[in-house]
Amino acid sequence: MGLVAEFDIDCEALPLAGVAAAVPDATLVLDMQFNHGNRPLFLVTVQGGSRTAVENAFTDAYDVGEWTLVGQAGDTRRYQVRPALSLEEQLGEHLADLEGLEALATADAIIERIAVVPGGWRQTGWFVDRDAFNKFASFWQHNAAFRLHRLTRDGESEPPGDGLTDRQDEALRIAYERGYFDIPRTASLEDVAEELGITPSSVSERLRRAQTQLIEETVATTWPPLPS
Repeated sequence: MGLVAEFDIDCEALPLAGVAAAVPDATLVLDMQFNHGNRPLFLVTVQGGSRTAVENAFTDAYDVGEWTLVGQAGDTRRYQVRPALSLEEQLGEHLADLEGLEALATADAIIERIAVVPGGWRQTGWFVDRDAFNKFASFWQHNAAFRLHRLTRDGESEPPGDGLTDRQDEALRIAYERGYFDIPRTASLEDVAEELGITPSSVSERLRRAQTQLIEETVATTWPPLPS
């Protein structure tokens, strides 16, 4: 079963990151059309922000060659943007592994959404398995900065999240609020169990499963692979 992830890539050299920084009150979502040679055409959906400020930012951006307003519906505007630089020219001085970047294009993954934010991109992507996700995350950890926000398995009814069940989430919240995780501890398993209406052994198991899940879906994804 595959994975769905939402994450930030912190790299100011990524296309249009400067535009997002210039108009922080606007939301920019980027689609890249890779059938345009080494300078993929950008389709940018902009919501909010001043139209004048956004268009001035396009004009002033070093990585924008030409831009065209394609259409507008209410507060949503669609632009076609022709980059001034190839991805290699734009990222070459900032990434140590351009060949690795090219390899990501053929990875077993689909990047579903790219939101351009000040300082980089926030992406949502589908990955065929944990190995594919770890390769993607590892590349950006070594070449820029990678921050995972949400990770879940595909096919789940809930949107991408921390992977906790409602009962696990409740147990963690109550344990935290009662002081079970304080140093020194100000609540016991019995205290948490009494509020949840279950046995202390059930609370212990629920907390262990919740903590394991959080580690697997957050911290563990940022660890470099162990040497073979």
